Amino acid sequence: MRQYIANATGGDPETLVQMTMFRMVPWEHDACRRLPTLAERTSFRQWVRRAATGIGDAHVALILQPDGPFALCAPGGSQLPSRLIAYAAKTFSALANTSVYIDAGASDWPKDRPEESARFLMPAGIAYARGFALNSTHYASTADQIAFGTRLVAELAARGAPDKHFVINTSSNGQPFDFGEARGTHPDNAKVCATRTEVRCVTLGIPPTDDVAAPTWGLSEANRARARAHVDGYLWVGRPWLYMQADPFVTTRALLLARTTPY
Repeated sequence: MRQYIANATGGDPETLVQMTMFRMVPWEHDACRRLPTLAERTSFRQWVRRAATGIGDAHVALILQPDGPFALCAPGGSQLPSRLIAYAAKTFSALANTSVYIDAGASDWPKDRPEESARFLMPAGIAYARGFALNSTHYASTADQIAFGTRLVAELAARGAPDKHFVINTSSNGQPFDFGEARGTHPDNAKVCATRTEVRCVTLGIPPTDDVAAPTWGLSEANRARARAHVDGYLWVGRPWLYMQADPFVTTRALLLARTTPY
């Protein structure tokens, strides 16, 4: 963790470091079939404590547990996965300069249903976190995320967690589409745009910025106002230059992403 921070900051302690933590076992579809064992729960908590020690007083924007909606499919409706996320959210939020954003899915998952995201965010410790993250592994438009996130902010406030902010992954949505519309052999490895005019394909979106309401992003006046009120930043959380957003690095994908982005 300390090495990662040193690499990201270049030794400047005022530089903001972005981290995405994906440590839950089981997770994704496996989380729908079984709950974490006692050993896995113990390992998770120990890892979180050690990671927090490694972060220390560094300035960090931390995206916690991408694909958060998988917590909704835990066997028997168990909140155990959410409670483990809450342990992490509380631990990392206690650090002096770390802002935690718990992954809440995307506008297309749970499909236009902020109440579903709120249902797992509440036991997942959203009260401890600065807010939530959207679109981490999806390709939906920034405009859709702003509208969805604003509704989720209101839903969380109604449930007793007011004044939450959010960040949006824009690494993959330069030509946006819903996850179910992905072309290619698998949505996680969706087709990369071949030209700047092709649509419904993966390319880089808005570069990382906290200038979320700038006219250059082409947002409606309503969404610019929502962004100013609720969005902390557009971040490149996803990794479309990797195979299946995971591993390994694919040079041809990365070059196409750079060549075709409208930004």
